[in-house]
Amino acid sequence: MASAFRLQCHCILIFLAAHKGETRYLEARGAGEDEPFLLLSADLKRELSGRQLYHRALRCIDMLSVEGQFTFTAEQPQLHCAAFFIGDPEELITIDYDFVNIDCQGGDFLKVFDGWILKGEKFPSSLDHPLPTSERYVDFCKSGNIRRSIRSSQNVAMIFFRIHEPGNGFTFTIKKNDNLFPCNVISQTPTGRFTLVIPHQHRNCSFSIIYPVVIKISDLILGHLNSLHLKKPSTGCAGVGDFVELLGGTGLDPSKMFPLADLCQSFHGSAQMKIGCDNTVLRMVSSGKHINRVSFEYHQLDQYELENRKENSIEEFCFPSI
Repeated sequence: MASAFRLQCHCILIFLAAHKGETRYLEARGAGEDEPFLLLSADLKRELSGRQLYHRALRCIDMLSVEGQFTFTAEQPQLHCAAFFIGDPEELITIDYDFVNIDCQGGDFLKVFDGWILKGEKFPSSLDHPLPTSERYVDFCKSGNIRRSIRSSQNVAMIFFRIHEPGNGFTFTIKKNDNLFPCNVISQTPTGRFTLVIPHQHRNCSFSIIYPVVIKISDLILGHLNSLHLKKPSTGCAGVGDFVELLGGTGLDPSKMFPLADLCQSFHGSAQMKIGCDNTVLRMVSSGKHINRVSFEYHQLDQYELENRKENSIEEFCFPSI
């Protein structure tokens, strides 16, 4: 399915250029045959495994999924640049500044954002992240040597930067760290399986899949005992402290997506749903009173499934690609 949203994510055609958290939309020039998203290749990851530190130049608009050292040197004024980082679901990302030569007084900036921003939408959403939005930005021009190492709260992060003077730039190293209890995740692949666990914590966690998918929930433990409730004005899980919801939409922010189904009670078995949206999110809301766990698997809807909608499909809530 040709998807404007997935194209934006894969090619990084949208980007944040903001001051104090405000965003605006910008189009990147064509990525060409060395498209940044090719770095998500599993073959490349295996090839780099066990070898010396990987080095390469950073592009103005870039996507990185491997550990290594990356250098950006401006050949001309670069005013609207961003690099997006993604790891496996059980990984956190650490960004270490090795060398920075920018003119903060002359209008340059170099900022890290804890999460992703695409077209003004954030992941994780403000409802799901432990920090307020203003604290998710680390501005090198304000922190300098105080914050030369920044760790993400989930498997995605990004930097955005502006450099006016040719020859100026910076070098940083990306490292991956284990995350024992992953909370907010963007999946790198359209197929997979995952178990989300929230151990006695009052927090919300979202698992985002940037594809139309079939999602099958095989096990759900919420601390109170069976059913899948399709969203209607008078039903749902309102007032229940612990539940799982399925969301669909065309953007990145779960808080702006359409609520499709609620699961309010524990069950062992199978609950399956087709979601024909550009982005599918499984979101767990936890009161902190229980150890909550949900196991699920997913695969991308093929063209036949998209063309043959059945009663357990909800594509009508999603907007077609342009």
